[in-house]
Amino acid sequence: MSVSVSVRDCVAHVRLDRGDQGNPIDLALARSLLEAARRCQADDVRAVLLTAAGRSFCVGGDLREFAAAPDLRAHLLEVTDALHDALRIFTTLDAPVVAAVHGAVAGAGLGLVGVADIAVAAEDATFVAAYTGIGYSPDAGVTWSLPRLVGPATALDLLLTNRRLTAAEAQAAGLVSRVTADAPGVAADLAARLAGGATGAFGATKRLVRRSASFDDQLDAEAEALAGAAVSPDGREGVRAFLAKRPPRYR
Repeated sequence: MSVSVSVRDCVAHVRLDRGDQGNPIDLALARSLLEAARRCQADDVRAVLLTAAGRSFCVGGDLREFAAAPDLRAHLLEVTDALHDALRIFTTLDAPVVAAVHGAVAGAGLGLVGVADIAVAAEDATFVAAYTGIGYSPDAGVTWSLPRLVGPATALDLLLTNRRLTAAEAQAAGLVSRVTADAPGVAADLAARLAGGATGAFGATKRLVRRSASFDDQLDAEAEALAGAAVSPDGREGVRAFLAKRPPRYR
C-alpha cells in the first residue's frame, strides 16, 4: 500500500509510504489516502497523526506517471477526485489532524499541510508551491488553504514565483505551527494529548475556524456551536471536572 494506517490508543497513524521516491502522489497513493481517511471516520479515532516515510514529506504529484498517461486530462481528474475526497474527509473530522513534516514539501504536499489542524515541521523542512514552474495550476485545496494561512499577498507570491521557504520562514509566515528538531516526537505527543480531549468541541472549533462567513453570521454560528457543546457529554463532564478541581475524563 502507498499509505499505511493503524489506530493505537485512539490515534490514527496515517503514513505516506513511497518514501524511496519522495512520496509523490500517483493514482494509487491518492486512492490509498482516501481509504485511510475513511478509516479515520470511525468512532475509535479521536486524533490523526499524518507522517511520511523517507527523506521528504511529499514532493507533489508523480510527474513520471502523469507524463506516461495515455489520456492525461482523464488521469489527472481521477487522481484529484480521490485526493480531494480524502482531504475533504480530513477537514470535516471532529478528530484533530496533526502533521509532522520534514524534507521537501512541494505542490500537493502543501495541500496536506493545509488540511492539518496543527503542522509541526522539522528543521530541515522546505516548502515550495512548484505548480506554475511546470505550467500547472494548483490542486489539493492549496488556493483555499494557503491564502488563509499566510494571507492572499504572500500566497500569490509563493504560487506565482515558486519561492522556497525554510522551516523557520514557513513558521513566521503562518504555514506551520511549530518548528522543532524532533517533529515526529512532538507531533506524536500532541496527537496523543488531543486524543484524550473533548473531540466534539474540537470538531465544532475546527468548523468555525474554517468556515467563510460574515462577522454577524460567525457570531450566530458560534452561539449555536457553544450551546450544543455545553449540553454534550463532553461539555457537561468538562464543567463537572473544573468545579471538582480534577482532570476531565472525556469519552
